[in-house]
Amino acid sequence: MFGFLRNIGPTEIIVIALILIILFGSKLVTKLAKTGGESVKELKNAKKTFTEALKDDEEVGKAKKGAA
Repeated sequence: MFGFLRNIGPTEIIVIALILIILFGSKLVTKLAKTGGESVKELKNAKKTFTEALKDDEEVGKAKKGAA
């Protein structure tokens, strides 16, 4: 469905960014970029927390098997 995204190069990205700035203004575009960056940061933190919880569960499971 989104296979066309693989063919987008730096020039196309710059053109799209310029069109967005012209249409919506620079303040809105920077606000959207900041929000997007914060969202990615939150997703990375959630992934890290989830991975740590899985590791802790595995260690508890191993300890219970060893004690039994």
